[in-house]
Amino acid sequence: MRYLIEEVLLPATFGFGNYDKGTGMAFYFFDNIYNGSITVFISAILWLLEKFGVIETEKKALELERNQAKIHALKTQINPHFIFNSLNNIYSLVYQNSDKALPAIEELGSLLRYSTKDLEKDFITLDKEIGYIDSLTALEKLRIRNPELLVIENNIRYPHLRISPMLLVPFVENAFKHGDFRNKGFEMKISDENQVLHFYLMNYKGLKMKDEGSGIGIVNVRKRLELLYPQKHTLDIIDSETEFIVDLMIDLKDGKN
Repeated sequence: MRYLIEEVLLPATFGFGNYDKGTGMAFYFFDNIYNGSITVFISAILWLLEKFGVIETEKKALELERNQAKIHALKTQINPHFIFNSLNNIYSLVYQNSDKALPAIEELGSLLRYSTKDLEKDFITLDKEIGYIDSLTALEKLRIRNPELLVIENNIRYPHLRISPMLLVPFVENAFKHGDFRNKGFEMKISDENQVLHFYLMNYKGLKMKDEGSGIGIVNVRKRLELLYPQKHTLDIIDSETEFIVDLMIDLKDGKN
């Protein structure tokens, strides 16, 4: 078509062509291939870039769905573990015919209502998580011999920062379950300077051996932290023969993760 227009019609109409006189059809054939290949190449690059972007978006969406499924599975493991521990405590009080049994049951009911309501949420406010810990501590104080030995410092300045629910509770559970409260307590400090949560807990370990279920909650928390706060948290745990120390920091500046 180009040959017909440029070598026949243009010279016949205007007296000149696009190229030198005598340019053959073979030149036009290869010239078209050359010019067309540039357009095809650029189009192919643009198509590949678009396709790559779609694939990356789909991969990220799939990874998000997988992580959400993992988080949901981990969260559903927390509640039965907590209930089992609490029922053990109440059973002990009832067995001893203690007048603390009824208040303990009431505290447990309050905690269960709280956990049922908030466990399904992706994030809750920091004051709710701490309120849960306060209720758990009140429940545990009913059974330990020297509750005055529990040292708790709450220096929260941003109570409405958002955090994944039941993220700190397993550490407190572990302290009460395996701690030595005969003449020793534990020390817990919570602060959020610069909107960075700092959770510190130290308890003295009892002589009793850990059961098979021990540590489930803490392993659970490690996995959730990796999924929810990658590159935004540090967790140091010292598990010696006599002490158990947790030092956790989470950057909560953006309100989620």
